[in-house]
Amino acid sequence: MIDLALVKAQLRVDHDEEDALIQGYTDAALSAFETWTNRTLIDPADALPAPVGNALWMTKAIKQGALLLIGHWYGSRETVVVGTITSELPLATNALWKPHRWMNV
Repeated sequence: MIDLALVKAQLRVDHDEEDALIQGYTDAALSAFETWTNRTLIDPADALPAPVGNALWMTKAIKQGALLLIGHWYGSRETVVVGTITSELPLATNALWKPHRWMNV
């Protein structure tokens, strides 16, 4: 649903050696969206299922959130950073994805 060329442009990668790694981050980011929001992503070129339920077309905000998350994972490949002062920053991905959360009431 997110073109590899677009992801590589976001990451400023101009070689093919890490394509499998980058595709893995892309797949994981979309899976993270579906898990975090309890939604099922549908390619905008495809029809939504009937009934729609929790299905959702990929939007620009969802795609941008995924690109930010992929960039974070690509730039920070470990869970901890040693030798620096750290602080938690607001995650823009949450701001882009939170409106799409599906709540079962």
